[in-house]
Amino acid sequence: MIAHDSGGPAFPQDHRNTKGEGIQYLGMTLRDYFAAKAMQGLLSSEVNAPLDQFADYAYQMADKMLKARET
Repeated sequence: MIAHDSGGPAFPQDHRNTKGEGIQYLGMTLRDYFAAKAMQGLLSSEVNAPLDQFADYAYQMADKMLKARET
């Protein structure tokens, strides 16, 4: 399996529990968030492909979006 840059957490949140201790919720990664948005666009388009190809395309787009952020 190829290691991908996750982009870090998409929606991190810091909270305090009842004891006042800090708790951080990382949630989904930015890569997963980008892929979900890409998947939404792909599924609403006229593209006709097997579902596993949609998932591959969505993550390919997410990886390209993460790379574009580096510049």
